[in-house]
Amino acid sequence: MTVNGLHHVAYRCRDAKETTEFYKKYVDLDLTIAVAENKVPSTGEWSPHVHIFLEMGDGSFLAFFELPESPDMQMDTNTPDWVQHLALKVADMETLEQYKKRLVDGGIEVVGPADHKICQSIYFFDPNGHRIELAVDTTTPEMARELGRRAKPMLDEWSKTKRAPDVDELMHSNARG
Repeated sequence: MTVNGLHHVAYRCRDAKETTEFYKKYVDLDLTIAVAENKVPSTGEWSPHVHIFLEMGDGSFLAFFELPESPDMQMDTNTPDWVQHLALKVADMETLEQYKKRLVDGGIEVVGPADHKICQSIYFFDPNGHRIELAVDTTTPEMARELGRRAKPMLDEWSKTKRAPDVDELMHSNARG
């Protein structure tokens, strides 16, 4: 038994039309499904909503709910802005730079590209306050093997100390391995 991939990830939005237009204009995602209901299918509770699905290149979806009768959206004030984000994969650095230019030209503040060794990324906020990352995978096969080998020991050490190791040559050196 295994999970085959992502079908969709869903977030709340303030305005479904504005959200759809933003993602089409800046990230090339098309609205392919919109479902409006007055009751929640899984619980039967009253909650008028529209559920929109924006299709990504691999056939998975970025989805949003607009809930006009619910209290205004609140972001988690105890979590820093940079923590909760959605990272979307792009093909290469040229594509990443093109998206950055499009966003900046549209008046959207963009951070990056940031070199994380495993990827190069830019960050921006959508009209709902969700942080979005566009990333180019730069992990080499050797780096992936080494990161995989170190994952459990790293987590075990973190669980004991709640601190990063003093030196992590793989992730913080100038050379890619």
